[in-house]
Amino acid sequence: MKKVTRKVGKYEVGRTIGEGTFAKVKFARNTVTGESAALKILAKSTILKHRMVEQIKREISIMKIVRHPNIVRLHEVLSSQTKIYIILEFVAGGELFDKIVHHGKIPEHESRRYFQQLIDAVAHCHSKGVYHRDLKPENLLLDSYGNLKVSDFGLSALTQQGVGLLHTTCGTPNYVAPEVLGDHGYDGAAADVWSCGVILYVIMAGYRPFDESDLPSLYKKINAAEFSCPSWFSPGAKSLIHKILDPNPKSRICIEGIRKDPWFRKNYAPVELREDEEVNLDDVCAVFEDIEDQYVAGRSESNEGGPLIMNAFEMITLSQGLNLSALFDRQQDYVKRQTRFVSRKPAKAIISNVEAVAESMNLKVHTRGYKTRLEGISANRTGQFAVVLEVFEVAPSLFMVDVRKAAGDTLEYHKFYKSFCTKLENIIWKPTEGMANSSLLRTMTC
Repeated sequence: MKKVTRKVGKYEVGRTIGEGTFAKVKFARNTVTGESAALKILAKSTILKHRMVEQIKREISIMKIVRHPNIVRLHEVLSSQTKIYIILEFVAGGELFDKIVHHGKIPEHESRRYFQQLIDAVAHCHSKGVYHRDLKPENLLLDSYGNLKVSDFGLSALTQQGVGLLHTTCGTPNYVAPEVLGDHGYDGAAADVWSCGVILYVIMAGYRPFDESDLPSLYKKINAAEFSCPSWFSPGAKSLIHKILDPNPKSRICIEGIRKDPWFRKNYAPVELREDEEVNLDDVCAVFEDIEDQYVAGRSESNEGGPLIMNAFEMITLSQGLNLSALFDRQQDYVKRQTRFVSRKPAKAIISNVEAVAESMNLKVHTRGYKTRLEGISANRTGQFAVVLEVFEVAPSLFMVDVRKAAGDTLEYHKFYKSFCTKLENIIWKPTEGMANSSLLRTMTC
């Protein structure tokens, strides 16, 4: 079966690798260089409907301004009559959060290296007048060499001339500084430092310092900085974390203070930055200049003819090298925000089983072709929980169901996925040992 390829500019577009409320992210390949990329797609109609033009324009502009080895790089911005395409660096190692869920906690020497890279990236942002405001392990990616990359600048802010404090309350509650929860304004740099401290605690402990089931109790603990360090934290790590998680932003240690700290400086090799590249925002301005005038309603992207076909190359990008066993053994599938299973049942039977199980779990079901979105309320009732499932044909009579979190907490998603798959055991295929890596590859490459 010949796969129809779709192109955006010089990029060949592949499967969906992420999906949120306002955007979809697809795997892409630069046909000139052969390099992988992540293609973030936004519908102009959605941007207009939710009045997000300025927010999206700001996010793109910020990512062009903050070029750093430990920040996900924005390559370019393109547009069509109905869509905006943001081409980003493809970071193959997944989220730092996934590593924490799998390992429970990360050794101190490794945690320190991640923290050093995080501080370098955040310091660079601050030097450009940019405050991230949503730093958390889920927004920290790892490349194939194990280097940290900061992503998701959707809530970031740029310094405005003459304005000293920020006033928008935003971010993820467990990682937010106490002053952000108030209504008196806050220093973006100090707030980001607090979030970095929470992240350091999480990666070393395997759990969050502030974690309550209801928001009032959570806010009370954050405001009082009520936490304790586990016994395995070294004295140096404990001392630095307490200096960072100081509820008073004026006495809280700053980034330069962190960089001088003895624990932080151990094996510290500051990243060498190339000379500042000239940042040109002309393409960003061009994309957004006439968005309201140029918008034309896009055609539906339904897949009524059958599920999308996935080739061997795309399958391999999902796995560690050429080892495809994680596609078949859910115990080995550690990508906690994006998980998958294989079935030999017909695609329509898979969808109907998914719908039935979802309804039994009191989830709202929205199906379009071979793609289903499940929605509910998060366990702690603080927001929406949503999951997207999509069926791909990987070989004749062999289908892969890709499951990914669209909204809600990643840990909650992980628990949901285990329970959901237990109820779908009758359609999940478990091949005999050795088949996942040999016969499937031969089938797909014939």
